[in-house]
Amino acid sequence: MSPTALDPAASAAVITQAREGRTPRPLDFPAGLRPRDAAEAYAVQDAVVRARGPIAGWKVGAASPQAQPARAALTRDSVWVAAASEPVLLAASGFAVMGVEAELVYELGADLPARATPYSAAEVLAAVVSVRAAIEVCDTRFAAWAQQGEWSRLADQACHGALIVGSGTDAVGAVQPLVQGVTLSVNGSAAVQHAAWGNPAGDPVRLLVWLANEGARSLGGLRAGQWVTTGSCTGTVLVAPGSEVVADFPGLGRAVLHLR
Repeated sequence: MSPTALDPAASAAVITQAREGRTPRPLDFPAGLRPRDAAEAYAVQDAVVRARGPIAGWKVGAASPQAQPARAALTRDSVWVAAASEPVLLAASGFAVMGVEAELVYELGADLPARATPYSAAEVLAAVVSVRAAIEVCDTRFAAWAQQGEWSRLADQACHGALIVGSGTDAVGAVQPLVQGVTLSVNGSAAVQHAAWGNPAGDPVRLLVWLANEGARSLGGLRAGQWVTTGSCTGTVLVAPGSEVVADFPGLGRAVLHLR
């Protein structure tokens, strides 16, 4: 007997209602609504995103330079773009968990709609108009952090809570991420520091190309004005309410977050 097909809308409702406080947070999806592979996880994630609002950006990453990338669409209500190097202030009460990461974000200035012919790396980079420092706040709609299987976490917008976009550069061609240093500081002390790129996926351009050609296809492709964050350069650091977090990419830009 073939397994029963998953109902993405029903699965999405479980974590949407938990996020909105209408139901208690579950430890995981109920067994019959739990995604069993990447395709089902993306179907649930897409349903979550469509219910939540317009897409403002994406997160994309991979476990190694050879690993299959994974993505999550980010809705407008979870993306903040700082003016100059000003801090972004967010209420800590809006998060169940506050795991912070320093990341590089690529700003799209042109559409990259789904098409039959794959985009080349040059075409994708030509659509990028700036590269910025960013902080992602990782969060969960479940009752416990990192206690679910990978497909449940992927369905939950890959544990996305918020994206804070800071300062950066319009000289996209001059950015060399693989030799870019980074420091993630919490309350004035360096929590993580790397002299060169700390992202396990390797070159973020591979992630951008995959997202344009495959990852964003089910939600209509990439659009001008969207932000693409390309994975953590520092790992995840759990912080407490009242923390000030700074992601500093020397020579490129910085992002500052105050969790009140």
